[in-house]
Amino acid sequence: MNVYEIDPTTDERWETFLQNHPQASIFHTRDWLQALCGTYDYSPTAFTTTPPGEPLTNGIPFCGINGFFGKRRLVALPFSDHCEPLVNDAEELTSILTFLRDKRDTEEWDYIEIRPMTSNLADGMTAFSKSQAFAYHSVNLRCSLEELFGGFHKDCVQRKIRRAEHERLAYESGVGDELLFSFYHLLLRTRRYHGVPIPPLSWFRNLIEYLGSALKIQVVSKDGCAVAGILTLRYKHVLVFKYGCMDRKASRYGGMQSLLWRAIEEAKQSDAWEFDLGRSGLENSGLVTFKDRWGATRKELAYLRYPGRHSNSIADVGQHLLSRFVWPYMPPTVLETAGRVLYKHMG
Repeated sequence: MNVYEIDPTTDERWETFLQNHPQASIFHTRDWLQALCGTYDYSPTAFTTTPPGEPLTNGIPFCGINGFFGKRRLVALPFSDHCEPLVNDAEELTSILTFLRDKRDTEEWDYIEIRPMTSNLADGMTAFSKSQAFAYHSVNLRCSLEELFGGFHKDCVQRKIRRAEHERLAYESGVGDELLFSFYHLLLRTRRYHGVPIPPLSWFRNLIEYLGSALKIQVVSKDGCAVAGILTLRYKHVLVFKYGCMDRKASRYGGMQSLLWRAIEEAKQSDAWEFDLGRSGLENSGLVTFKDRWGATRKELAYLRYPGRHSNSIADVGQHLLSRFVWPYMPPTVLETAGRVLYKHMG
């Protein structure tokens, strides 16, 4: 099959194709891609076997990233938990991935990465191989609220939700500047605790601008101080939990549990079928366990690269050392500046 390269942010066929494809997600959309471009100056592209002028029947979107030390890579997609290749059969997938493999060799990209929901997607078909693995959780929302609540961990989720109700936490939702700042500074403290730089504020402003009503920020406060916040995305019948943060000193109030439960209630009211809780590092046992306790289904989420790469590279070791010995001790302003400088190279 011939393979064609298109710009999914300008090709008028792209959004119609996504609306008709059952595996399309918020991360495939033009709005998400435009937020990536506006924040990090990436150049989006997509590859398809559909000839120009015909309705799209398949496609895989990518962004080119200029990494550290002059390393260039194609990723589908940066800062996206997953991005399923939207193809109809193994022949289409093999044609596109083979084309990409040859493109990498010709244009000297460091590597090409895809982030499928299906871990064995390219087994035996191409030279792509597993590079990273995560735990992925999702909650089936097709049952009743009573059944959902009954499936939560009785102490760590149910009791915390009741505690939040007892504490009468003040709830706010929306996308206004005041709420965004409250959420962002809470996220900054959370990222500092975990030893991770924070994405630039412009990233969240661009998400709000391009995703519009598909995005919601929710924050709960105690005595005028924000104690927990979440940012969710909605596409078709799927609600995505993209960012969460909380004041660890106020975790006893159950703010995070309260917000997630409210998000589930609202999702049910708007006919959502699934609550996508996103990926978690396998080494982050605390986060994995937290998501397990929501009655979520867990599976492996494996990223694929060509050429393959060992997980114990110098870059990984350096990132681990920074997370453990540097970032947790940096002033918030330094962590924020580091995020503005580094994130566009991380992807």
